[in-house]
Amino acid sequence: MDKFENFKIQVAIIVAAELVALLALYVADFDGVWILPMVVLVVFNLLIFTWIITKYERDKKQRYVDISRILGHDAKDALVFGEIGIITYDDEYMVTWINDFLEHRIDIVGNKVTSWIADIAALLNGEVETITAQSDGYIYEIIRKENAKVLYVKDITEYALLRKQYEQDGIVAGLLQLDNYMEYQQYEDESRMATINTKLRQPLIDWAGRYGMFIRRLRSDRYLVFMNESIYEQVQKDRFDLLNIVRKNAEEIDVNITLSMSFARGTDDFQQLDTMINDLMELAQSRGGDQVAVKRYGQDVKYYGGGSEAREKRSKVRVRVMSQAIREAMMETERIFISGHANMDFDCMGSALAVSRLSQAQGKKTYIISKSGGIEPQLMEAFYGYEEKLSLRHNFISDEEASTMIGENDLLFVVDHHSPQQSGAPKTLAAAQRIIIIDHHRRSENIINNSLLVYVEPSASSTCELVTEFLPYQNKRVDISEEEATLMYVGILVDTNRFKMRTGSRTFEVAARLKSLGVDPIAAENMLKEDFDDFEAKTAILNFAKPYQDGVVIAAVDEAIKCNRTLMSQAADLLLTIKGVEASFVLAKIDDRTIAISARSKGVINVQLIMERMNGGGHFSAAALQRSDTSVAAVLEELKATITEYLEENKEDTNSESNIAK
Repeated sequence: MDKFENFKIQVAIIVAAELVALLALYVADFDGVWILPMVVLVVFNLLIFTWIITKYERDKKQRYVDISRILGHDAKDALVFGEIGIITYDDEYMVTWINDFLEHRIDIVGNKVTSWIADIAALLNGEVETITAQSDGYIYEIIRKENAKVLYVKDITEYALLRKQYEQDGIVAGLLQLDNYMEYQQYEDESRMATINTKLRQPLIDWAGRYGMFIRRLRSDRYLVFMNESIYEQVQKDRFDLLNIVRKNAEEIDVNITLSMSFARGTDDFQQLDTMINDLMELAQSRGGDQVAVKRYGQDVKYYGGGSEAREKRSKVRVRVMSQAIREAMMETERIFISGHANMDFDCMGSALAVSRLSQAQGKKTYIISKSGGIEPQLMEAFYGYEEKLSLRHNFISDEEASTMIGENDLLFVVDHHSPQQSGAPKTLAAAQRIIIIDHHRRSENIINNSLLVYVEPSASSTCELVTEFLPYQNKRVDISEEEATLMYVGILVDTNRFKMRTGSRTFEVAARLKSLGVDPIAAENMLKEDFDDFEAKTAILNFAKPYQDGVVIAAVDEAIKCNRTLMSQAADLLLTIKGVEASFVLAKIDDRTIAISARSKGVINVQLIMERMNGGGHFSAAALQRSDTSVAAVLEELKATITEYLEENKEDTNSESNIAK
């Protein structure tokens, strides 16, 4: 508006100057030949200037009419009351007019609209429908009117600040639990417990006080904490350093105690928060403890920590109680079905055979679902050698048969897995009303729902180990044949890489029990022998191995070569025997559409976390994943990025722990 008024003043000055010049010529009595052109020029200029001013006034009036038509005749008062700004612009995105609300805040008339806020370009290009931007201490929400060169600007500064404050004041509930504390409390003397409490329980109180949390002890090993989102953000920024504090202090006093934490956010429903933190705590502990499980209401669970291998936490009392609960569930059912995971391995088959014998000892009709879902080649070869004897003692059926047979009073055992996506009998699983899960893999959030019993113990070497521990606590003798004991023993051998990994004292106790039941070690070794073709294929896989970084080796097999999962896992195990290698990843095509990864670790690098970030899973030291409709190169790049991210985070945790020690 000011620029247009200046333009009219300049026009008046020019016209006045021309009139003065014309008058001067007339007074000087110049020849009319000079005066006439001057008169024509002045008249022409007057006409041109009059046309320009008239057109601009008409256009301005039309814009006012358009704005009134869009917003109504009382628009001005409404816009002032609602603190809404309006910006109009031309085809070149030059601002032609702003309303009174914006006039005292910005001066952009005659300039590009993006000179005020650069992000407006995305709005003008149609990339977004609305933007939120900050300028001179104000926060604005800006939208563009469709089919018009008009922007609406809303001052949301107060709302944005209130929303930020509301979000920062959001309630976060948490549980802190010292894993294995109760076992020490039961057996240690008072002086030893005083040391444990000083070194391990007091840091929990100090840590909560440092951040200004509310904390209350629920029982000897468990604390309830409350905080707001602002405090939680700081805790997360510090990477939950309490895990490192407890781990370091436990090592100093030589106790096998770690810390598990769970935090629930995103709702002010206290009952919902209570349910969430308890479920999350169960998840954190069933994954081995020494980690944090966090969930925002309506979103997926996130895990932090998990920097140590799962340790033996189950007591023999728990085994006895679980064994009795399973026996009682068997007694209340009519028939029992047993399902393993897809592509059954020795541990899966061995544990299924053991559960079948437990069931038959209670006089129940029992079926093993093994004729569908696939069986690994080595197991298939070994199974054929025992097929005649095993068929006399077990009923082997398909998923199709089982799904039509199972009734609401029947019981389905799910062994060596707990995710419905991994099931070798999905139809039977969908039809089952009563389910018991027995597994040794770290628990994922995606677990089979509505189960009667869930026995997931990641500290165990194998599911065969868990089921074998049930045998002494049955009220009737369980008849395990030599063939069955041998297959169960091989399941333990495979999952521990011949007792080299994930092996505790309980593992050797179970192996000794199986030996007393008739295990044939020579037959077991023969089952694991590979033929020359497999040896050659494994060697071919190893030829693709290349060091990546920080003790990590990756073997990305050429897409022209197809591998089976067993050979991939064996190759990954072999790579760990190389000096300096802490983790190995074998990446290959297993069929025309599927890429798979087998990951192994010596116990320093958590390959489970790496695979979970890529939507896989497994153990701390043994994990895997499968991807469809992709390429080896694409998965390899994602794997490298995920490993790098994990190692960077691990360095941060190591530095944090080092600072704590200092």
